[in-house]
Amino acid sequence: MSVSGQPLPNGVIPYVEHHEGERRLLTLQVTTQNVMASGRFWPVVSIDGRSYVVFWGFMTFEIPADRSCHVAVYIQADAMTQAASLLLPPGRDVTLVYATDFATGLGRLGPAA
Repeated sequence: MSVSGQPLPNGVIPYVEHHEGERRLLTLQVTTQNVMASGRFWPVVSIDGRSYVVFWGFMTFEIPADRSCHVAVYIQADAMTQAASLLLPPGRDVTLVYATDFATGLGRLGPAA
């Protein structure tokens, strides 16, 4: 159940900041081509500054629909690496993909293809 008291589908991570407006769903796929990293390091997703240690794969978050929402993903290793972020404009449900690139040290976050 969301903080607003509205029921959520199973497995959806609720939006926990104060917000009384409309909500939408953000589906996020967190991927890496580095097999060693996926078994050793965990990704962290930040929604409007609230951080969640998550798993590799798909997850769904409840986010505001009537205002912008900041989404960031990074890998917490010896340091915060592979960071990528974006500011989602108000709108409908959205699907994003985060991918690591250990050769450059940069992460990518953008719309699903």
